[in-house]
Amino acid sequence: MFNKEKFLALCNEWSKNTLMETLEIEYIDAGEDFLKARMPVNSRVHQPMGLLHGGATVALAESVGSAASLMFINPEKQEVRGIEISANHLRSKREGTVFCTAKIIHKGASIHLWEIKIVDENDKLISLCKLSNMVLSRRDR
Repeated sequence: MFNKEKFLALCNEWSKNTLMETLEIEYIDAGEDFLKARMPVNSRVHQPMGLLHGGATVALAESVGSAASLMFINPEKQEVRGIEISANHLRSKREGTVFCTAKIIHKGASIHLWEIKIVDENDKLISLCKLSNMVLSRRDR
């Protein structure tokens, strides 16, 4: 049975001391087939023209889509790797907050495919991404 609060706490805990913490990504909602996070848009994620950097947007999308795959695996025995991501940047953003929602398209035993939408505070589409994750057997580190 899916426990939303426990899963969000796990995602936010695993983000400590990582790129997700650097970008101030916070996981805020989840369901049985989606995960949602937010990221502030400020100078930390700008490109030189003062706009949200496409790379920061893609990092947000991959972070959320990869974390979302954790819903469908046993983290003690399996791990996830992003193997392909595509992004269409449709609108620019200078400041405020963006919200990222990953929804499962295909949940296979070894491949997960996610549609990831990044929107602003007014629900206007900023970027549309697609992420493929591979599920691997966990190896001792």
